[in-house]
Parts: sequence; C-alpha cells; structure tokens
Amino acid sequence: MIKTILFDVDGVFLSEERYFDASALCVWELLHNPSYLGLAGDTFAPAPEEAKIRAVRETVFAKDDVLNFIKSRGINSNWDMVYLTFSYQLIRLCESLKPAHAEEITALIQGQINRPQLSRLAELARTDAPAFEIDYAAFTADFAKGSAQKSELLLYLNTIAEERLGVSTNIFSRNSELWNLCQETFQEWYLGDDLVADSIGRPTFTTGKKGFLKDEIAIVEPAKVRELLLALKEKGLTLGIGTGRPTIETHVPLRELGLLDLFDANRVVTASHVLDAESEFPDQAPLSKPHPHCYVRGLLGLDRPIADTINYSLPITNPSEVLIVGDSPADLLAARSIGCLFAATLTGLSGQAAREKFENANAEFILNDVSEILSVFE
Repeated sequence: MIKTILFDVDGVFLSEERYFDASALCVWELLHNPSYLGLAGDTFAPAPEEAKIRAVRETVFAKDDVLNFIKSRGINSNWDMVYLTFSYQLIRLCESLKPAHAEEITALIQGQINRPQLSRLAELARTDAPAFEIDYAAFTADFAKGSAQKSELLLYLNTIAEERLGVSTNIFSRNSELWNLCQETFQEWYLGDDLVADSIGRPTFTTGKKGFLKDEIAIVEPAKVRELLLALKEKGLTLGIGTGRPTIETHVPLRELGLLDLFDANRVVTASHVLDAESEFPDQAPLSKPHPHCYVRGLLGLDRPIADTINYSLPITNPSEVLIVGDSPADLLAARSIGCLFAATLTGLSGQAAREKFENANAEFILNDVSEILSVFE
C-alpha cells in the first residue's frame, strides 16, 4: 500500500520548455557574447524577443535532436546539458586553432578552463579562426559513437577531445571550473538580474536578463492539481518532491500556483540540497538524477543528516509503500535503484512518444498527465 509519493516538478507539474529555452540561450551567450568566446555568426543580446528565443532554441539544440539524445542517455540536469553542448563546440574550436597554436591549445585543454581561458580563446579565434563554423548537429553524431550513459556522458568529452585534438586530458567533468561557469550562467538566464544573486552569490555578469521564473507554464490547471493533491493527503499519503531545480526555482513557482503548501516541507528536496550533499561528500559526486539521492532524501526527510541518505541501504524493504512520479528515464532509473514503484507522466519533452519507452521499461503506471494520479489507487 502506497504511503509516500515523491514527485518530480518539470514535466509533471511545470513545462520544461522555459528551462530548455534558458539552456539554449546560455549556450548561445557563451559562444557569441564578446565577454566569453564572442564567435561570429550571430549577435548576442541579453534580452531577446520571443521570436529570437525560438530561433536560438531551434538552432542550438538542432530542432531538439540534441536535447532528445542527451535525455535518452539519462541526463536530467539543464546545467549538464549546457555544459555538454557548449564544451563540445569549444573542443571543435580548439581543433581549428591547434595547427597554429599546438602548445598553447594543448596546455589549455589539459588545465581548468575559466573566464581568462575563454577570453584567450576568443582572442585566438578572432585572428586565426575567423571563419570557424559552429556545428550543433555534429554533437549527436560524435556522442553516438560511444555508449556513455548518465554522468559518464560528461566524461566522454575527454574522449572526444583526445580524438579531435590528439591530446589526453581529464578536465571535462562535473567537478570543473567550466561546469561551474556554465551552471552560474544558466542561473543568470533563468532567474534574471533581480533574483540571481540569491542563487549564485553575485549579480549577473552581463546585465539585462529578465529571467523566466515568473513566466512558468503549468501543465495541468493549478486548481485541478490542488484538488488532486488534497485528495491524496486525505488518503493519509505523505507528499514530497525530488527535483533537479534549485530551491528558489522550486518554491517560487509552486507557491505562485498555490501548490507548495500541500507538500511536506521536510520532503521538498531540490538541486540545492544535492549540491550541499556533493560538497559534504565530494567522493560521492555526482548525486544528481538519475542517482536516487534526491528521492531517498525526500523519503527520509531533510531533518536527517545527509550521511543517513548517503549510507541508506538500497533497494528498500518496503517497495510498495513508495511511489515516484516523473517524466524522464532519469526518474525511472532512480526509482529502480530505490526499488520502489514508478508512475510515468507523458508530459515531458517526448510527450506521448515516450509511452512505448516506459512500457518497455515496465513502469508500473503510465499517466497521460498528473491529473490521472488518482487512477493509481483504483
């Protein structure tokens, strides 16, 4: 008998579209803003109109082929998506510069890449690779050569760097300065000038970003969702959240939609809590989905020491008492690691096309959207 339900947020309650928009804009800025690589081919602006946002999204993610590929390999973090997409083009740029600057490019690709290194690459690109062409679609073909899944996909950048540059390196990982730069730049886009300092401890590097936090799109009418969640609570169920969103990006929209108060505050686990855990236990990183950490912590509660989650024995001994509701393979993989029940919602990036995938993975429940959650108890 189910006693606890842990929900993902994106693709369940809120559309992922604005997250993907922010991800594409982040990659676009890192490539074209003169404060980063400043590559030719497009003109950067911090407050693009909707038509430009749509064009950037279509271009950067190759009509979502890149997004679909990354998610199919178990990556659920927009920070990781930005890092993968941008780093791949950075490697290609280094490949074009290496014939004229072999020693410098070798040193750069074997060390940490941060703002000064990007500025140096921008300088070299202006003089020695002015005709360099970004090839977004090539990402999928190059990564498809390998079988890397989940966090290994980030490490596969090292393989691509060696293949393209002939340089052995291990700098590409989630524990890199470049990953941190991508993560902070994404936060600038999603939160905007007014809110980003509370998230990353500094104002936007390039001001003028409006943010998307107050422009969220609910998948199901919020009043109906509230009614359903109240019905679940009346059944005596404990409701929690396990999301790849940071805390502010979880609390603000759910509060605005009138839903946050229906979840046990002790079980609303976000990417901010995952980062805290990775900081306390760096040898355990990465702990983001599809790692089950956020859901296990939601099961145990935020008032428990992080070590309790890290050391919790899996699979659980009461699998029928816990249900995870998510839209992605990463959520399903986390549920399988925990050994609990899983309900897939067909409101993620792939929509109804994901049904066969979840059927093949033997998901216990498949819902057209979260409004069908009560059918689990029929």
